[in-house]
Amino acid sequence: MNQKPAAAYARAVVVHTAGDLRVEQRPLRAAAPDEAVVRIAYGGISGSDLHYWSHGAAGDSILRAPMVLGHEVVGTVWSAAEDGSGPSAGTPVAVHPASPGGTGARYPADRPNLSPGCTYLGSAATWPHTDGAFADYAILPARMLRTLPPDLPLRTAALIEPASVAWHAVARAGDVRGARALVIGSGPIGALVIAALKRAGASEITAVDLHQRPLEIARRVGATSTIDARGTDAVAAVEADVTIESSGSTKGLASAIRGTMRGGRVVLLGLIPSGDQPVPISLAITRELELLGSFRFNDEIDEVIAALADGTLDASAVITHEYPARDALDAFATAKDSAASGKVLLHF
Repeated sequence: MNQKPAAAYARAVVVHTAGDLRVEQRPLRAAAPDEAVVRIAYGGISGSDLHYWSHGAAGDSILRAPMVLGHEVVGTVWSAAEDGSGPSAGTPVAVHPASPGGTGARYPADRPNLSPGCTYLGSAATWPHTDGAFADYAILPARMLRTLPPDLPLRTAALIEPASVAWHAVARAGDVRGARALVIGSGPIGALVIAALKRAGASEITAVDLHQRPLEIARRVGATSTIDARGTDAVAAVEADVTIESSGSTKGLASAIRGTMRGGRVVLLGLIPSGDQPVPISLAITRELELLGSFRFNDEIDEVIAALADGTLDASAVITHEYPARDALDAFATAKDSAASGKVLLHF
């Protein structure tokens, strides 16, 4: 039997403008017939959440009104969709935060992540903005929900969304069995890329970062060697078969190009700032490198859930901090300090 939310309001983490993050009560709207009410257990703070808080924008997505943050969420179905779609009440679930759609620009039908009208939870890319799910209760389309195995802890399951982003990037890299891999940027996404590369059979994985804490985490999840990027040119000597750039910086992309062998492949995962960027493209040309973009994910989320549940994707070391939702501001400050933290979770 379906349950109704415990109150007409839900506590939520809301960004109002740059630097203005609040934990406040927000009214719960009525659920549509194809929507479920999910009681959120954990939410992971992502790079885009930090950008909205720090800068009032994430890339070209400009914050124009207060918005509930959060798309890396897991919880339990509190009230199932009235039309019978989706999981029943009491089911632990992960959330696929994308809603593909829109008309206009062409894209491959089997890659809905590229659809021009795709919306994402906790995103200001469209107007009105799409509220996220950093809240005690979230009303979500039943199609977004993925049933979790009963033996997968919700805390571990909080990594499913970012791990799916990493999994998609590794899939874009092609068959990496026996390959020498290079990962530029060892923050939470980079660390999850390393874990996914290890599971996919890469024989050597070199992790690069500016700080020791991320490199320590990288070693724990599967890096066979690490490079401190401060004041060193050791990256160029790696000569990787495949490189995944996850730092989101032009210097990181330049290192990725220099660290990849002739005829190799570079996957661009980190979101480089918009606009023209100074990178050594001539080197990519003369080495005949393949440069491939990687954006979000599609149905990889189902494979990630299975891999986390059976233990073949070991990513627990990526989680370094957990805060109660009432202390969201402290949690965001910790997550912003990449030298001291990995994935920071909010516990609702």
